[in-house]
Amino acid sequence: MEGVARPRRTVVVVAFDGVQLLDVTGPVEVFTTANRYGGDYDVRVVSPTGESVTTSSGLVIGAGEPPVGLSRRHSTLLVAGRQDWRAAVADTALVTLVARMAGQAERVASVCAGAFLLAEAGILDGRRAATHWELAAQLAAAYPRVRVEDNPVFARDGHVLTSAGVTAGIDLSLALVEEDRGAETARAVARQLVVFMARPGGQAQFSARLTPRQPRHPAVRRVMDRVTEDPAAGHTLTALAAEAGLSGRHLERLFRAEVGMTPGRYVESVRVEAARTLLEAGTGTVEEVAQQAGFGSSESLRRVFQRVLGTAPTQYRARFHSTAAP
Repeated sequence: MEGVARPRRTVVVVAFDGVQLLDVTGPVEVFTTANRYGGDYDVRVVSPTGESVTTSSGLVIGAGEPPVGLSRRHSTLLVAGRQDWRAAVADTALVTLVARMAGQAERVASVCAGAFLLAEAGILDGRRAATHWELAAQLAAAYPRVRVEDNPVFARDGHVLTSAGVTAGIDLSLALVEEDRGAETARAVARQLVVFMARPGGQAQFSARLTPRQPRHPAVRRVMDRVTEDPAAGHTLTALAAEAGLSGRHLERLFRAEVGMTPGRYVESVRVEAARTLLEAGTGTVEEVAQQAGFGSSESLRRVFQRVLGTAPTQYRARFHSTAAP
């Protein structure tokens, strides 16, 4: 609202030895850039000892002050991450610092593997949480009380926010700036940093290629090989069951037990991977890609891509075909 003074907000970023550099500098750049557009953020970087930390890339970050100097409440606590999250959560001084400062914060956030520190401190118990797609299964296994989601770029549950890998800390920080200062300020920051105001699609479009569990049953292996050899063939349940020499119901039970999905979902996943490969190669139209991958039409391909990857085939090709400008 015009003419109304907004309170200054303190953002405390927790850094430590081995931290990923961009987990720290990305959010710091967002909040300090917002100050050019009326953001009025007081951004502090702290470490457990108050001393400088060496990041995973070898660059050194100077901590502004010891954490004991931040006894008053702060608006936002943001915890950066370290790829070797086990070493981070084993640091009792670091976990204690995170727990204490989280109790003083109006809202708590993490970037990438920083979610493991929040989980270790008990802050994510019973909450939805996101982290890097490659670490999602590890977070879920190590902290079963956390409801881990592997696709969102960032997730919010009450006053706690968690983001995906590295650059997703920028997305999360932009969302916090918008919450504090409005969409126009966040938009100005995004333009200045040359990033999306809201990143299109989720993490699925960046994740690793399909790696289904390897089955022991020879009939299931035979069916999987057949689908992989020719994704565009008519792989109905009836046809796959005939290939396996089993009933459709028996084949479905075997697939669920040994592969972790139904035959139909496996066929769809193989076709998605085939389409991704063709789109990245940049050959043929989207309609031709749809035919070659077994979707039948570009509209069917678009619907599946939107559901599975959170983006359209044309957008996927534009992002992943080449670094060259269109």
